[in-house]
Amino acid sequence: MIRPPGFKGAAFGEAAEGDLRVDAGRRRLVADELGIPTEWAFVSQVHGTTVVHAASPGRLGEADAVYTTRQALPVAIATADCVPVILEGSGFAAVVHAGWRGAASGVLQATVEALGESGLVAERAAIGPGIGACCYEVGDEVAERFVGHVSQTTWGTTSIDIGGYLESILNPLPVWRSERCTYTDDGLNSYRRNRTRMRQVAVAWLPSD
Repeated sequence: MIRPPGFKGAAFGEAAEGDLRVDAGRRRLVADELGIPTEWAFVSQVHGTTVVHAASPGRLGEADAVYTTRQALPVAIATADCVPVILEGSGFAAVVHAGWRGAASGVLQATVEALGESGLVAERAAIGPGIGACCYEVGDEVAERFVGHVSQTTWGTTSIDIGGYLESILNPLPVWRSERCTYTDDGLNSYRRNRTRMRQVAVAWLPSD
């Protein structure tokens, strides 16, 4: 697991850990390593902007962001090119699934707004591995939704930098950002690279005092 420095309850998975959504045995091993319970809260991701509050583990329905105010309740999302974001603050932990559709629609802004409506304020953010601008080829209709974050792939076609776009939204929060690209890094799952159904899981939790 990738542990962003300075975070109390945040970890980004890698391919070697397996798909922790469905492999309870591997999830148990990772949970033991992290010192957290084995029962996590998950959502069915739909590339939208719905944010849910987790009060107990299990499947919480369709959403792309989940937060909890309950101590020692891990909340998780899964990615294989989309960008995972973890938010931490006093009394909560949150995790966000941001593909280009969700990012363009405002899933990160919706999460910050939902937290604010509950009186919660993000103090730091971590952006995990996702497909990089080096490899995220898109059409003009997608690029025009990410003005200021349009780039080029290493083979010269139009791409976008979703991680950079998300980081700009989080400003002025302190942000840790992974530089690993899922497409080029064999240690990470990438749907664009080989159409895998495997996913790495990002998990956040509010540590027990």
